[in-house]
Amino acid sequence: MIALDSSPGGFLRIRSWLAGPARIAIFGVWFWFCADATARAADLAEAQTLFRTGRYDECAALAGREIRAGGGEEWSLIKIEAELERGKVSEANDTLNEALGRFSRSVRLRLAARRVHLAGGRAGDAAADLETIEELIVRAGGRYSAPEDRLALGRYFLMRGADARTVLERFYDPVVKDHPDLIEGYYATAELALGKDDFALAAATLRKAPKSAALDPRSHALLAEALENDDSAGSAREIAEALKINPRHVPSLLLEAERQTDAERYSEAAEVLKRALEVNSRDPRALARQAVLAFLNGDSAGAAALRERALEGRPSNPEVDYLMGRALSAKYRFLEGSGHQRKALELDPEFAPARLQLAQDLLRLGEESEGWELASQVLSKDGYNVVAFNLVALKDHLAGFRTLEADGLIVRMDPREADLYGARVVDLLRRARKTLCARYDVELKAPILVEIFPDHKDFAVRTFGLPGADGLLGVCFGRVVTANSPRSQGESPANLEAVLWHEFCHVVTLSKTRNRMPRWLSEGISVHEEARADRSWATALNPKYREMILGADLTPLSKLSSAFLAVKSPLHLQFAYFESALAVEFLESTHGLAVLKEVLSDLGAGTALNEALPRRTRMTLDQLDRAFGDFARAKARATAPNATWEEPELPAAADSTAVSAWLRDHPNSFWGRRRLAARLIVEKKWGEAKTVLESLKALYPEYTSADNAYTMLAEVYRNQSDARSETRELEELAARRGDAGPAYIRLMELDRAAGDWTGVARNARRMLAVNPLVPAPHRMLALAAEREGNLTEAVAAARAVVALDQIEPAESHFQLARLLERAGDRAGARSETVRALEEAPRFLEAYRLLLDLERARTSALAKPEGPKP
Repeated sequence: MIALDSSPGGFLRIRSWLAGPARIAIFGVWFWFCADATARAADLAEAQTLFRTGRYDECAALAGREIRAGGGEEWSLIKIEAELERGKVSEANDTLNEALGRFSRSVRLRLAARRVHLAGGRAGDAAADLETIEELIVRAGGRYSAPEDRLALGRYFLMRGADARTVLERFYDPVVKDHPDLIEGYYATAELALGKDDFALAAATLRKAPKSAALDPRSHALLAEALENDDSAGSAREIAEALKINPRHVPSLLLEAERQTDAERYSEAAEVLKRALEVNSRDPRALARQAVLAFLNGDSAGAAALRERALEGRPSNPEVDYLMGRALSAKYRFLEGSGHQRKALELDPEFAPARLQLAQDLLRLGEESEGWELASQVLSKDGYNVVAFNLVALKDHLAGFRTLEADGLIVRMDPREADLYGARVVDLLRRARKTLCARYDVELKAPILVEIFPDHKDFAVRTFGLPGADGLLGVCFGRVVTANSPRSQGESPANLEAVLWHEFCHVVTLSKTRNRMPRWLSEGISVHEEARADRSWATALNPKYREMILGADLTPLSKLSSAFLAVKSPLHLQFAYFESALAVEFLESTHGLAVLKEVLSDLGAGTALNEALPRRTRMTLDQLDRAFGDFARAKARATAPNATWEEPELPAAADSTAVSAWLRDHPNSFWGRRRLAARLIVEKKWGEAKTVLESLKALYPEYTSADNAYTMLAEVYRNQSDARSETRELEELAARRGDAGPAYIRLMELDRAAGDWTGVARNARRMLAVNPLVPAPHRMLALAAEREGNLTEAVAAARAVVALDQIEPAESHFQLARLLERAGDRAGARSETVRALEEAPRFLEAYRLLLDLERARTSALAKPEGPKP
């Protein structure tokens, strides 16, 4: 067969040793609208407009008239595309045959022939079309120098398994450079990039397209697909724009149906698919998505029937099962999704998208051996595939991780981090498993895999196959959990123990429901259980959330899944988590844990949530929505009930006198009092600041965000040398906030000075839950544990200090040696003492300890042996 030569200056060469076509998925609709010498430009432009705006029958009729008048191949191409859009395969085949009689050497028509033959289930003829193109190129390759022909050749070589980068460099890039006004060049590049999961290239390319692309729904649909993963709101806008231009644009309707399905608005998705099928009642993509909706609604028989309908025209079409499986995996139904990918590969073993999706599904199911092998297979055949490349690179990196196993748990971590806090992770997961499984009546039979990544990019690739996932701390797929380590989060990491508790709760609830639960309920239960496990892990009802609840942002309980779709801002996404947890609190407090568990069991049996909730709560959805709204608003009003929320309209440098004057007209303004307190601290008016801060704390005790009353009062007391009061304020903050790192560090210092070693240990452990990669909490825990007689914990903490301390390594080795000697490990103590002396040869205390160890060793050797029997 023909292959591309990627050597400099190469164009087309025959490589007979390349056997068998390698088909890859090319997304989008292929048609080419360029002026032909035999076509009148004005009439062709009219046909293009009819096509772009969804008037496909009128477009085909106009093209038919022009063909009968002797019009060129452009008219045949556009007529074929219009007829295929309407599912009129027989008519498209007639148009094709007539055109091939006149333009038998057209590569573009031969590619159109392949589409027609595939749509008619004629796989053999479709394969023959590619062979014919090869013959045309061999006989007269130089004939195809027009930009439209070069794009067609690029598509042909991609279908034959050519290297995608070579196609870009030899065909698409030159066309875009030399013909910047030819929109099709941008579309070809974007479709190639989307087929390789290179969403960044696709988006960048489409944004460079000529202004006229804004009038084409195809451009908006492609950009919507490129933005889908990283900018869901932007993707939704592009879909809306496409459908405004052409309400019958099937690719955009399919994207919108997928968007509605993701939001669990299944009836809305069904309506969108109905519109798509009105355009083409045989469209296999729309029928596949209808099958998914039937399955998600518990109608397995209906799903199977719709799948059969989708395959009627082309029984060997792998795209049907691929699309079904991908949609199910997006709903965390990885087992069912992987089953459809296997069916797709049975139909076409070379269908790379199904192979890669199956690889990801298996990795998320914990079936790693086969998953990694499939990813490697995809990469070996397609070096440009971004997801496959990322996964294979990650596999090599994971080979260096350490594995910790205990009680049905498999934890993989960076070896250094495993030494520092691996035991804490395992202990936390054990407690989570015991507590949450008992609470929700779940027995986990298979091992649970937890992977903690020090590099956020690795976390994102393991989780989604691509870098990104900004803002996510952890993800649970069922029995596989991925999480970011504190090292990946910068200077202010989240509480890792809270994150792991949250994700393990997902393990439990997904197991109970067999992965059949809406996102809001899954997230809501996990956030709710964080607060139950530790008060400081609870998400506080902050002023913004209060405003959103009492305003127009509270989502009805029956529609909470939509809160996670196309969010307006990061704040709205965080609020979606908060209101979901609030809804779970409402359900449990109103109806009891038993009812909540019954709902989860119903979900596992295949009942839809909006059916299970009314059945178990004995309330209609409207009643539940009203009751939840009342519950949420009552909770918001009970938060800082006496506060008002005006903000001082004063210059940034306004002094305390000016702020006090403003407060006379707004005495209960929370923001005004907070600003006055901060200004008094700047002016070092400690007594006045204390009075204002005590009133601020009484006004809104739940507030623990920036410049909270507890932190500022602690600063006041510190400047007044009142350590006991400073400790009291910081302890109250620590009890309310699970990531208050600076407060934990200061409390360790205060407790040490007061000789409160229990307090030192408590705050050291709090700090280690947030960031176990700094030496201070380990050092303090070593001191506290030694004072409390817990030498095992003291030695472990001292080892961590040795691993982390780059400032005083000699002292760290010495302290570990001293603890080892106390614990009876003289050999270990001697080794650490020698290391201390290597770092600091004049370290007298280390010499004394070494002498003591040598005397003890000599004394032990000199002891006479006991009598022999």
